[in-house]
Amino acid sequence: MGFQKLIAFATLITAVVAAPAPQANCGGGRFVRNAACCAWFPVLDDIQANLFSGSLCAEEAHEALRLTFHDAVGFSIAAQRAGKFGGGGADGSILAFSDIETSFAANFGLDFTTEAFIPFALAHGVSFGDFVQFAGAVGVSNCIGGPRLQFLAGRSNISRASPDNLVPEPTDSSEKIFERMQDIGFSPIEVVHLLTAHTVSAQYEVDTDVAGSPFDSTPSTFDNQFFVESLLKGTAFTGNGEGGEVTSPIPGEFRLQSDFAISRDSRTACEWQSLVTNHASMVSKFETVMAKLATVGQDPNRLIDCSDVIPVPPAAKVQTGSFPPGKSKADVQSACAATPFPNLATLPGPVTSVLPVTA
Repeated sequence: MGFQKLIAFATLITAVVAAPAPQANCGGGRFVRNAACCAWFPVLDDIQANLFSGSLCAEEAHEALRLTFHDAVGFSIAAQRAGKFGGGGADGSILAFSDIETSFAANFGLDFTTEAFIPFALAHGVSFGDFVQFAGAVGVSNCIGGPRLQFLAGRSNISRASPDNLVPEPTDSSEKIFERMQDIGFSPIEVVHLLTAHTVSAQYEVDTDVAGSPFDSTPSTFDNQFFVESLLKGTAFTGNGEGGEVTSPIPGEFRLQSDFAISRDSRTACEWQSLVTNHASMVSKFETVMAKLATVGQDPNRLIDCSDVIPVPPAAKVQTGSFPPGKSKADVQSACAATPFPNLATLPGPVTSVLPVTA
């Protein structure tokens, strides 16, 4: 082959490799890799306007993300191996059998969320399992600095009610939580990555008198603050101090006993501390573990990747955590023996109370 022909051949190969994948036109300037995913854009528009109040990262978005976990964790490898029904995982049973599953103590208060979600799934003719994961991915994409979660569609709408006692509770020890999560295939480190969700979360049921109390000072921003503030010395209760609450370092902020335990457990303390900085790494780890969670009990090879329907989240404004006003390294209770706690800036201004999250 002559030199000129070789150059032409190489150019042709480069063009073929670099050519964009064929896309299906869904109309309105929207394109997806798989035409079957076009059906999800009407669902997206509906829930952004009518469930998430105009694409807000507020109460409904937080609860949507929470629901993905409470649905998927209803699964037990040990029970399946023993020939018993151990739940269907991420199958939407928490919507299909809402009256049963929301009566479980760990799912207390989720009946308001399931009642709000069910009409949307029915109106658009999508399976409950798909809708739970789709709503969670869309909801968290509304948060500044949030992840763009994978969304696989095609789950069956046939499910059975999950057994009780499969969802971890705030009063559980770290050992009990790790054992429960190991039973669905998650390591203690992956549990820490899942708990990144608490950076845009609040409690509504642990203490209903202070419903909406967030787990960090920036509940509408997907940032590193949860991992910073959860390691600060607690000074007072935001609620009544019962049912899984421990003292928090900031007025209005709610700290779960389970978060406190895992953040200081020797098996997870260093990974927890590593998420104090490097926002991009934190988001990447969360995206990876959520992709795993969303397919618990499912065969990913039988589902369609419709991730391109999920909106691109607003860009992060900061790339590392910081101490809230009035706090410093002297307030840190680090349990990571291998690595010193990083140096962080302290935000300026007076100490203020964190406001509750509302719709």
